[in-house]
Amino acid sequence: MSEQIMNQMLEGMDKGIHALQRDLAKLRTGRASSALVDSIQVEYYGSNVPLNQVANVTTPDARTIQIAPWEQNMLGAVEKSILAANIGLTPQNDGKLIRIPLPPLTEERRKEMVKTVRRMGEDAKIAIRNHRRDANDEIKKLEKDKTISEDDSKKEMEKIQKVTDSKTKEVDVLIESKEKEILTV
Repeated sequence: MSEQIMNQMLEGMDKGIHALQRDLAKLRTGRASSALVDSIQVEYYGSNVPLNQVANVTTPDARTIQIAPWEQNMLGAVEKSILAANIGLTPQNDGKLIRIPLPPLTEERRKEMVKTVRRMGEDAKIAIRNHRRDANDEIKKLEKDKTISEDDSKKEMEKIQKVTDSKTKEVDVLIESKEKEILTV
């Protein structure tokens, strides 16, 4: 019974960490990354599809994202979708490719982004602690129902706390590495 509670908690914590990783990948650090345009939807024959399903997205250098649609007639739709996504980047269409130059970040903007990263990290930690609380509540309920003993309950809660601490450290490592990436000029 407690194994199931532990697995549910771990699954929830891992989902939170993966969501944080996805969100951190989307943050513009001054370095080109295809993750910046991953969430963009393009209208393709009447339905919206992800950009990477209608074009090849590459980063030829550290300051440029290059998008090569597989069909030439998709250039306009891709460009329109990038502008509509409102990601703060302006595409340049040369008739064959779309290039998105990334302007260098100012010191002030870097500090803002570090604050954003820390806030995202804190949100992830809150989610982890919520999963811990839910698991602890389940263990207490089992103890109250006399399904497990008080000693077993304490042992399970200690295990839950150890897992919570390790997941929190994982978030700290992610946040720290993203901060270094942002502050590197």
